[in-house]
Amino acid sequence: MSAAGKGTSAWKSGAKRLLGRTGFDIVRSSNNLGGVDDFIPFEATMRAARAAGMSVGDHIDAVMNGTPGATQSTIDELRALGVFAAGPKTVLEIGPGSGRYLEKTLKECSPDRYEIYETAAPWADYLVNTFGVVAMPTEGSSLAPTPDGSVDLVQAHKVFNTVTFLCAARYFFEMARVTRPGGRIVFDVMTETCLDPAAVRTWATQGGTGHGSFPAAMPRTMCVDLFATLGFGLEASFVAPLGVASTEVLVFRKADRPLP
Repeated sequence: MSAAGKGTSAWKSGAKRLLGRTGFDIVRSSNNLGGVDDFIPFEATMRAARAAGMSVGDHIDAVMNGTPGATQSTIDELRALGVFAAGPKTVLEIGPGSGRYLEKTLKECSPDRYEIYETAAPWADYLVNTFGVVAMPTEGSSLAPTPDGSVDLVQAHKVFNTVTFLCAARYFFEMARVTRPGGRIVFDVMTETCLDPAAVRTWATQGGTGHGSFPAAMPRTMCVDLFATLGFGLEASFVAPLGVASTEVLVFRKADRPLP
């Protein structure tokens, strides 16, 4: 192998070790909006999960990310906040990846329709075949196929800290558009709540070399103020694990009627 080839191989190996600690699902995409050019391989991950006798999601949490129970703890918080109590009939998830949040959401509620927007075809096919969800056509930039005001619960987990600011912002407008009055939006972002000096030092010293747009920070006030202009109030927030530090989960509820 040439010196260049050895360098590339070493870089990929190091990147995969770093990504194994980041707490989000990296999948091959038809675009590179998020600057993510590595992925969790479908076949190898499935084999490893089966060999460990674990669900794919639990295997990613416990083995690949080193944060056992992280997904379940987020679901537990959402349950305690009453997010599933209303029995959402239509759920939409952006970037479900391996489906670790999707699987646990379906244990909490029984929607008539569960739409996913996932650019990684092998994982999207797996989720459709395993959970009976509906894969919507996507290029990673909008929710155009979903009608206005048609969704009870819109969620995105470990997505908006992996993409660029403009990609996230455009999705925010789309999420607001498709949510019905009284419906909820749940997503996490790495806000200033998660970026005290100690956390910044941890990212800088233990976060490896970084990877494209990850980790991407997002002002909390901007999120709250933007969704307020779109008719949403912030119901609750809590901190969840993300890689070597944390991310903040925000829960918004859309007003029952348009604001004046």
